[in-house]
Amino acid sequence: MIPRTQYMTDMKTWIGVFGVVGMVTAGCLGPQARTAAAADLERLLEDHWELRLREHPQFATYVGDRRYDDRLADAGEAAEARRAAADRVMLRRAAAIDRDGLDPQERISLAIFERQRRESLAAHAFGAWMMPVSPRWGFHVAFATLPDKQPLDSVADYEAYLKRLAAFGDHADQHIQVMRRGIARGLVLPAVIMRGMTATAEAGGRETDERVERLSAPFERFPKSISAADQKRLRRAGRSVIEAGVAPAYRRFDRFLVETYVPAGRASVGVSELPGGKAWYRECVKRFTTLSLTPEEIHATGLAEVARIRHEMEAIIASVNFAGDFGEFVAFLRRDPRFYATTPQQLMSAVALVLKRMDGALPKLFLRLPRAPYGLKKVPDYIAPRTHTAYYQPPTGGGRTAGFYFVNTYDLKQRPLYEIEALSLHEAVPGHHLQIALAQELEELPRFRRFVMFGAYVEGWALYAERLGLEVGFYTDPYRDFGRLTYEMWRACRLVVDTGLHAFGWSRQRAIDFMTAHTALSTHNIATEVDRYIGWPGQALGYKIGELKIRALRADAERQLGAAFDVRMFHDVVLRNGAIPLDILVQQVRQWVAQTMAARRSKTQKAATLPTP
Repeated sequence: MIPRTQYMTDMKTWIGVFGVVGMVTAGCLGPQARTAAAADLERLLEDHWELRLREHPQFATYVGDRRYDDRLADAGEAAEARRAAADRVMLRRAAAIDRDGLDPQERISLAIFERQRRESLAAHAFGAWMMPVSPRWGFHVAFATLPDKQPLDSVADYEAYLKRLAAFGDHADQHIQVMRRGIARGLVLPAVIMRGMTATAEAGGRETDERVERLSAPFERFPKSISAADQKRLRRAGRSVIEAGVAPAYRRFDRFLVETYVPAGRASVGVSELPGGKAWYRECVKRFTTLSLTPEEIHATGLAEVARIRHEMEAIIASVNFAGDFGEFVAFLRRDPRFYATTPQQLMSAVALVLKRMDGALPKLFLRLPRAPYGLKKVPDYIAPRTHTAYYQPPTGGGRTAGFYFVNTYDLKQRPLYEIEALSLHEAVPGHHLQIALAQELEELPRFRRFVMFGAYVEGWALYAERLGLEVGFYTDPYRDFGRLTYEMWRACRLVVDTGLHAFGWSRQRAIDFMTAHTALSTHNIATEVDRYIGWPGQALGYKIGELKIRALRADAERQLGAAFDVRMFHDVVLRNGAIPLDILVQQVRQWVAQTMAARRSKTQKAATLPTP
């Protein structure tokens, strides 16, 4: 799982733009025409990249551009309208580019760019910007992580950090205003999932607020390059801006949540109940699967996968000679103490061991590995009770920060050890860290593509990565293999539950009951997961849809290539373009298979024409 970000789509684009990808090469084009079209595309992408950095200063810091380290994004309604207008201008410029003058990689870049702009405009038209927070994510959560992401190596860095802290009050007030607009429009989250937000808000009113403490920490530990006099001055300035600006802004926002926003939550749970919600959910399905699938098709796929995985789980239950049915086995897993750590350190150590073993197996599966390292951290206490089991935070651009795999050590009775192999392979390697860090290092791609996130690809790859453990010696213990299947079942259930909630009128309790009946997830995790699906329609579909598509592509390649199939080369083909929509991935893999088969035929024909010695 990656913290919330943008994922983009519009299927009609692909039919027109990519019908000929793979048939056109740079050598087939007139150099003058290609140069003009490529130059137009380069200017377009560069102009938008610069616009994105200006409009989203924290993103600029994340990708290694330091020019806006002292600013926060304008979150007001006028700013949202300005960005939508810019998207429309960019789309007109994109439409004017001569596709015939681009090489295949440039066509991919242009089509992804157009897809993102169309999705951004669809989200703006629906009003998604008026629902900027949830119990797990939002500006208020992200801002508290600022010290982890903003370089603080010099006096100038600290001065920029102070300006960002000073800007937080207006930033919070802007969010309050757009959320008030959402209330007036009926665009609010369901009350049933927002109740958890009051716990975080009420915690902010206590004597110690972990969010404020995290933001204050840089003023307690300065780098040695900063003089004692500057440290004293910066510490005094930091305390002043936090006490006078940051802490009151958090209290103001917390009070708004408790007194106004949460009470305004809607009674329904499905997004289809919102104005324009049915059409928006279908847009979400396209956006998060990057395929032309309907909710009905996805629901049916989910039910079929649930049945298949359940059969495999039943086989494991039989193999350990358990005297009881599926429900009794799951209950046994939930209560037997041998499956649970007794201390946070024990859990973290078990995770570290799994990852170190996988690090050593990676060369068997991949031709190239990322340069950026990754580390382990505990999920911060202030969000741990209301967030999922683990998540991944990518490295920042420029190589200044490693990727981090965050493990939730809150309520250890809800964190079974038999799940950690699948979980860790998903979040770190060969899952999120390997894929995302590699994408950031693809310097031959335009910058926006090195940081793009298509959920069906990114999460589909990570779920596929869980299964790769079977090929390099993991899941030898039947309970851990059951844990792997539990995670696969979890993602299959998402196809059923997400569409059930948002397209077929399911209640929250029905969704919880379905997942309880079919997974071995803890009751706490099931509830938090269902609330996540309610608050983020469609996002959870990408995992299983993406994994199924990657597995299908691999199976087809293995069938066609036979002994010539090379799993390391297959993975290189899947990873070498960064995150891309699944339909483009299909074309890339099929093109590689066709080229490999053609090369093999050519080699065979040459061998047949050689004279017999």
